[in-house]
Amino acid sequence: MRILTTILAATTLFFASCNQFKKTNSGLSYKITASGNKDKAKQGQVVKYNVQLKVVGKDSILQNTYDKMPSYALMDTTNMPKHFYTELFTDLAEGDKMEFVLSVDTLIKLKAIPEYNALFKKGGTINGKLEILKVFKVEKDAQADYQKEVTAYQKVEQAKMEKESVAAKSKETAAISKYLSDKKIKAERSVNGVFVEVTNPGTGAKADSGKQVSVYYKGYTLDGKVFDTNMGPDARSKDALTFVLGTHSVIPGWDEGLKYFAKGGKGRLVIPFSLAYGAQGSPPVIPAFASLVFDIELADIKDAPAAPKTAVTAPTVEKAAR
Repeated sequence: MRILTTILAATTLFFASCNQFKKTNSGLSYKITASGNKDKAKQGQVVKYNVQLKVVGKDSILQNTYDKMPSYALMDTTNMPKHFYTELFTDLAEGDKMEFVLSVDTLIKLKAIPEYNALFKKGGTINGKLEILKVFKVEKDAQADYQKEVTAYQKVEQAKMEKESVAAKSKETAAISKYLSDKKIKAERSVNGVFVEVTNPGTGAKADSGKQVSVYYKGYTLDGKVFDTNMGPDARSKDALTFVLGTHSVIPGWDEGLKYFAKGGKGRLVIPFSLAYGAQGSPPVIPAFASLVFDIELADIKDAPAAPKTAVTAPTVEKAAR
Protein backbone atom coordinates (compact mmCIF):
# COMPACT_ATOMS: atom_id res chain seq x y z
CA MET A 1 0.00 0.00 0.00
CA ARG A 2 2.87 2.35 0.88
CA ILE A 3 4.52 1.61 -2.49
CA LEU A 4 1.26 2.33 -4.34
CA THR A 5 0.82 5.61 -2.43
CA THR A 6 4.39 6.62 -3.31
CA ILE A 7 3.81 5.86 -7.01
CA LEU A 8 0.56 7.84 -7.06
CA ALA A 9 2.25 10.79 -5.34
CA ALA A 10 5.13 10.71 -7.82
CA THR A 11 2.71 10.54 -10.76
CA THR A 12 0.70 13.49 -9.43
CA LEU A 13 3.90 15.49 -8.93
CA PHE A 14 5.06 14.64 -12.48
CA PHE A 15 1.84 15.82 -14.13
CA ALA A 16 1.76 18.92 -11.93
CA SER A 17 5.28 19.81 -13.05
CA CYS A 18 4.21 19.38 -16.69
CA ASN A 19 1.24 21.66 -16.26
CA GLN A 20 2.62 24.64 -14.39
CA PHE A 21 0.82 27.25 -16.47
CA LYS A 22 -0.33 30.33 -14.63
CA LYS A 23 -2.69 33.10 -15.71
CA THR A 24 -2.37 36.87 -15.73
CA ASN A 25 -5.29 39.11 -14.76
CA SER A 26 -6.07 39.45 -18.48
CA GLY A 27 -6.35 35.67 -18.85
CA LEU A 28 -3.06 35.03 -20.62
CA SER A 29 -1.78 31.53 -19.77
CA TYR A 30 1.98 31.21 -19.37
CA LYS A 31 4.80 29.08 -18.07
CA ILE A 32 8.27 30.48 -17.37
CA THR A 33 11.44 28.42 -17.46
CA ALA A 34 13.82 30.44 -15.30
CA SER A 35 17.51 30.77 -16.10
CA GLY A 36 18.45 31.43 -12.49
CA ASN A 37 19.08 35.11 -13.16
CA LYS A 38 17.23 37.13 -10.50
CA ASP A 39 17.67 40.54 -12.17
CA LYS A 40 14.28 41.09 -13.78
CA ALA A 41 13.69 43.62 -16.57
CA LYS A 42 12.76 47.06 -15.23
CA GLN A 43 11.14 50.30 -16.37
CA GLY A 44 13.24 52.17 -18.94
CA GLN A 45 15.40 49.19 -19.84
CA VAL A 46 15.45 47.55 -23.29
CA VAL A 47 14.67 43.87 -23.72
CA LYS A 48 16.15 41.92 -26.61
CA TYR A 49 14.21 38.74 -27.32
CA ASN A 50 13.12 36.07 -29.76
CA VAL A 51 9.45 35.21 -30.12
CA GLN A 52 7.20 32.94 -32.14
CA LEU A 53 3.40 33.20 -32.47
CA LYS A 54 1.43 30.40 -34.07
CA VAL A 55 -2.32 30.02 -34.66
CA VAL A 56 -3.42 26.68 -33.21
CA GLY A 57 -5.04 24.36 -35.74
CA LYS A 58 -3.98 26.45 -38.73
CA ASP A 59 -0.23 25.88 -38.50
CA SER A 60 0.10 29.54 -39.42
CA ILE A 61 3.13 31.41 -38.11
CA LEU A 62 2.16 35.00 -37.29
CA GLN A 63 5.58 36.06 -36.06
CA ASN A 64 8.94 34.32 -35.79
CA THR A 65 12.20 36.06 -35.01
CA TYR A 66 14.16 32.87 -34.26
CA ASP A 67 15.19 32.47 -37.90
CA LYS A 68 15.55 36.19 -38.59
CA MET A 69 16.80 38.89 -36.24
CA PRO A 70 15.68 39.44 -32.63
CA SER A 71 13.13 42.01 -31.53
CA TYR A 72 13.77 44.87 -29.09
CA ALA A 73 11.28 46.43 -26.69
CA LEU A 74 11.66 49.47 -24.46
CA MET A 75 10.18 48.68 -21.07
CA ASP A 76 7.26 51.02 -20.41
CA THR A 77 5.16 49.52 -17.64
CA THR A 78 2.57 52.31 -18.01
CA ASN A 79 1.78 51.32 -21.59
CA MET A 80 1.92 47.52 -21.79
CA PRO A 81 -0.92 46.02 -23.89
CA LYS A 82 -3.19 43.60 -22.06
CA HIS A 83 -3.31 39.92 -22.97
CA PHE A 84 0.00 40.04 -24.81
CA TYR A 85 3.37 38.55 -23.96
CA THR A 86 4.96 41.94 -23.24
CA GLU A 87 2.86 42.29 -20.07
CA LEU A 88 5.09 39.62 -18.52
CA PHE A 89 8.43 41.23 -19.32
CA THR A 90 8.78 42.52 -15.75
CA ASP A 91 8.62 38.88 -14.58
CA LEU A 92 11.44 37.85 -16.90
CA ALA A 93 15.21 38.05 -16.62
CA GLU A 94 18.00 37.58 -19.10
CA GLY A 95 18.08 33.93 -20.23
CA ASP A 96 14.51 33.15 -19.17
CA LYS A 97 12.18 31.32 -21.54
CA MET A 98 8.41 31.38 -21.64
CA GLU A 99 5.56 29.49 -23.27
CA PHE A 100 2.19 31.24 -23.46
CA VAL A 101 -1.32 30.96 -24.86
CA LEU A 102 -3.41 33.90 -26.10
CA SER A 103 -7.18 33.73 -26.45
CA VAL A 104 -8.59 34.93 -29.77
CA ASP A 105 -11.88 35.82 -28.04
CA THR A 106 -10.07 38.02 -25.52
CA LEU A 107 -8.02 39.72 -28.22
CA ILE A 108 -11.25 40.43 -30.14
CA LYS A 109 -12.83 41.97 -27.00
CA LEU A 110 -9.74 44.13 -26.50
CA LYS A 111 -9.88 45.10 -30.20
CA ALA A 112 -6.34 43.78 -30.69
CA ILE A 113 -7.84 41.76 -33.56
CA PRO A 114 -10.46 43.61 -35.67
CA GLU A 115 -12.86 40.69 -36.16
CA TYR A 116 -13.21 36.93 -36.45
CA ASN A 117 -12.13 35.45 -39.76
CA ALA A 118 -10.85 32.24 -41.34
CA LEU A 119 -7.60 32.53 -39.36
CA PHE A 120 -8.86 33.91 -36.05
CA LYS A 121 -11.90 31.82 -35.14
CA LYS A 122 -14.19 32.04 -32.12
CA GLY A 123 -12.74 29.97 -29.29
CA GLY A 124 -9.36 29.83 -31.02
CA THR A 125 -5.96 30.29 -29.44
CA ILE A 126 -2.53 31.55 -30.40
CA ASN A 127 0.40 29.65 -28.93
CA GLY A 128 3.74 31.30 -28.43
CA LYS A 129 7.23 30.86 -27.14
CA LEU A 130 9.73 33.53 -26.12
CA GLU A 131 13.32 33.81 -24.93
CA ILE A 132 14.96 36.84 -23.31
CA LEU A 133 18.39 37.19 -24.93
CA LYS A 134 19.60 40.36 -23.26
CA VAL A 135 18.40 43.16 -20.98
CA PHE A 136 20.05 46.52 -21.62
CA LYS A 137 20.08 49.02 -18.79
CA VAL A 138 21.06 51.85 -21.13
CA GLU A 139 19.17 52.53 -24.36
CA LYS A 140 22.26 53.55 -26.34
CA ASP A 141 23.79 50.12 -25.68
CA ALA A 142 20.64 48.55 -27.11
CA GLN A 143 20.90 50.80 -30.17
CA ALA A 144 24.49 49.71 -30.77
CA ASP A 145 23.53 46.05 -30.41
CA TYR A 146 20.58 46.56 -32.75
CA GLN A 147 22.87 47.96 -35.46
CA LYS A 148 25.15 44.92 -35.10
CA GLU A 149 22.18 42.60 -35.49
CA VAL A 150 20.96 44.49 -38.56
CA THR A 151 24.40 44.25 -40.19
CA ALA A 152 24.67 40.54 -39.42
CA TYR A 153 21.14 39.88 -40.69
CA GLN A 154 21.80 41.78 -43.90
CA LYS A 155 24.94 39.73 -44.52
CA VAL A 156 23.03 36.49 -44.01
CA GLU A 157 20.21 37.63 -46.30
CA GLN A 158 22.68 38.80 -48.94
CA ALA A 159 24.47 35.45 -48.83
CA LYS A 160 21.12 33.68 -49.09
CA MET A 161 20.09 35.80 -52.07
CA GLU A 162 23.42 35.18 -53.79
CA LYS A 163 23.05 31.43 -53.25
CA GLU A 164 19.50 31.52 -54.61
CA SER A 165 20.67 33.62 -57.54
CA VAL A 166 23.46 31.17 -58.44
CA ALA A 167 21.02 28.27 -58.29
CA ALA A 168 18.45 30.22 -60.32
CA LYS A 169 21.03 31.16 -62.96
CA SER A 170 22.08 27.54 -63.35
CA LYS A 171 18.47 26.49 -63.72
CA GLU A 172 17.78 29.42 -66.04
CA THR A 173 20.66 28.57 -68.35
CA ALA A 174 19.22 25.10 -68.86
CA ALA A 175 15.70 26.49 -69.31
CA ILE A 176 16.76 29.04 -71.93
CA SER A 177 18.84 26.47 -73.81
CA LYS A 178 15.86 24.11 -73.89
CA TYR A 179 13.55 26.95 -75.00
CA LEU A 180 15.82 27.93 -77.88
CA SER A 181 16.23 24.28 -78.89
CA ASP A 182 12.51 23.44 -78.66
CA LYS A 183 11.53 26.54 -80.64
CA LYS A 184 14.41 26.00 -83.11
CA ILE A 185 15.53 29.58 -82.54
CA LYS A 186 18.93 30.51 -83.98
CA ALA A 187 20.02 33.33 -81.72
CA GLU A 188 23.23 35.22 -81.17
CA ARG A 189 24.32 35.70 -77.57
CA SER A 190 25.27 39.27 -76.65
CA VAL A 191 28.24 40.09 -74.42
CA ASN A 192 26.12 40.09 -71.24
CA GLY A 193 23.85 37.21 -72.13
CA VAL A 194 20.86 38.44 -74.14
CA PHE A 195 19.90 35.97 -76.87
CA VAL A 196 18.97 37.87 -80.04
CA GLU A 197 17.16 36.35 -83.00
CA VAL A 198 17.20 38.67 -86.01
CA THR A 199 14.52 37.78 -88.57
CA ASN A 200 14.83 41.14 -90.35
CA PRO A 201 17.83 43.37 -89.58
CA GLY A 202 16.11 46.51 -90.96
CA THR A 203 17.73 49.17 -93.13
CA GLY A 204 20.25 51.87 -92.41
CA ALA A 205 22.34 52.33 -89.28
CA LYS A 206 21.64 50.13 -86.31
CA ALA A 207 20.20 51.52 -83.11
CA ASP A 208 22.75 52.74 -80.58
CA SER A 209 22.95 54.43 -77.21
CA GLY A 210 21.77 58.03 -77.33
CA LYS A 211 19.36 57.43 -80.22
CA GLN A 212 15.60 57.70 -79.78
CA VAL A 213 13.88 54.47 -80.75
CA SER A 214 10.23 53.54 -81.20
CA VAL A 215 9.40 49.90 -80.56
CA TYR A 216 6.43 47.59 -80.99
CA TYR A 217 6.70 44.54 -78.74
CA LYS A 218 5.02 41.55 -77.16
CA GLY A 219 6.46 40.33 -73.89
CA TYR A 220 5.94 36.87 -72.42
CA THR A 221 7.56 34.35 -70.11
CA LEU A 222 9.20 31.13 -71.31
CA ASP A 223 5.94 29.27 -70.82
CA GLY A 224 4.24 31.60 -73.31
CA LYS A 225 2.23 33.70 -70.86
CA VAL A 226 1.91 37.23 -72.31
CA PHE A 227 2.30 39.98 -69.71
CA ASP A 228 2.32 43.06 -71.96
CA THR A 229 2.07 44.05 -75.61
CA ASN A 230 1.41 47.00 -77.92
CA MET A 231 1.46 44.70 -80.93
CA GLY A 232 -1.44 42.92 -82.67
CA PRO A 233 -5.09 42.53 -81.65
CA ASP A 234 -4.26 42.18 -77.92
CA ALA A 235 -2.34 45.45 -77.84
CA ARG A 236 -3.10 47.68 -74.86
CA SER A 237 -1.83 50.60 -76.91
CA LYS A 238 -1.32 50.93 -80.68
CA ASP A 239 1.40 53.48 -80.09
CA ALA A 240 5.01 52.40 -80.29
CA LEU A 241 7.01 52.69 -77.08
CA THR A 242 9.46 55.55 -77.59
CA PHE A 243 12.55 56.19 -75.45
CA VAL A 244 16.25 57.01 -75.68
CA LEU A 245 18.36 53.88 -75.87
CA GLY A 246 21.07 53.40 -73.25
CA THR A 247 19.59 55.75 -70.66
CA HIS A 248 18.30 53.00 -68.34
CA SER A 249 14.74 53.91 -69.29
CA VAL A 250 13.97 50.23 -69.89
CA ILE A 251 15.30 46.91 -68.63
CA PRO A 252 19.00 46.29 -69.42
CA GLY A 253 18.19 43.47 -71.83
CA TRP A 254 16.40 45.95 -74.10
CA ASP A 255 19.21 48.49 -74.03
CA GLU A 256 21.57 45.73 -75.15
CA GLY A 257 19.41 43.62 -77.46
CA LEU A 258 17.89 46.42 -79.56
CA LYS A 259 21.33 47.44 -80.81
CA TYR A 260 21.21 44.46 -83.20
CA PHE A 261 18.44 46.10 -85.25
CA ALA A 262 18.09 49.02 -87.69
CA LYS A 263 14.87 50.83 -88.61
CA GLY A 264 12.22 48.31 -89.66
CA GLY A 265 14.10 45.47 -87.99
CA LYS A 266 12.19 42.56 -86.49
CA GLY A 267 13.18 39.72 -84.24
CA ARG A 268 13.12 38.28 -80.78
CA LEU A 269 14.97 38.90 -77.51
CA VAL A 270 15.35 36.15 -74.90
CA ILE A 271 16.45 37.92 -71.75
CA PRO A 272 17.77 36.27 -68.54
CA PHE A 273 16.30 37.52 -65.25
CA SER A 274 19.49 39.37 -64.32
CA LEU A 275 18.96 41.67 -67.33
CA ALA A 276 15.19 41.89 -66.82
CA TYR A 277 13.47 42.30 -63.43
CA GLY A 278 15.96 40.36 -61.35
CA ALA A 279 15.39 38.12 -58.36
CA GLN A 280 12.43 40.17 -57.17
CA GLY A 281 10.45 40.19 -60.45
CA SER A 282 7.67 42.72 -60.89
CA PRO A 283 4.68 41.29 -58.97
CA PRO A 284 2.02 40.39 -59.73
CA VAL A 285 2.75 40.47 -63.47
CA ILE A 286 6.28 39.10 -63.65
CA PRO A 287 7.45 36.42 -61.17
CA ALA A 288 10.81 36.35 -59.40
CA PHE A 289 13.79 35.01 -61.37
CA ALA A 290 11.77 35.20 -64.61
CA SER A 291 13.45 34.90 -68.00
CA LEU A 292 11.53 36.98 -70.53
CA VAL A 293 10.94 36.81 -74.27
CA PHE A 294 10.08 39.81 -76.44
CA ASP A 295 8.95 39.81 -80.04
CA ILE A 296 10.05 43.23 -81.27
CA GLU A 297 9.75 45.52 -84.26
CA LEU A 298 11.94 48.62 -84.39
CA ALA A 299 9.56 51.12 -85.96
CA ASP A 300 11.88 54.13 -85.97
CA ILE A 301 15.33 55.41 -85.02
CA LYS A 302 16.24 59.09 -84.87
CA ASP A 303 18.30 61.59 -82.96
CA ALA A 304 17.13 62.15 -79.42
CA PRO A 305 15.34 65.46 -78.82
CA ALA A 306 17.09 68.15 -76.83
CA ALA A 307 16.76 67.55 -73.10
CA PRO A 308 13.91 69.63 -71.61
CA LYS A 309 14.63 72.09 -68.83
CA THR A 310 12.49 70.03 -66.47
CA ALA A 311 13.55 66.38 -66.30
CA VAL A 312 10.90 63.96 -67.48
CA THR A 313 11.06 60.25 -66.68
CA ALA A 314 10.94 58.20 -69.84
CA PRO A 315 8.41 55.34 -70.00
CA THR A 316 9.65 51.86 -69.24
CA VAL A 317 8.56 48.41 -70.25
CA GLU A 318 7.38 47.90 -66.65
CA LYS A 319 5.21 51.03 -66.86
CA ALA A 320 3.87 49.90 -70.18
CA ALA A 321 2.93 46.58 -68.62
CA ARG A 322 0.81 48.41 -66.10
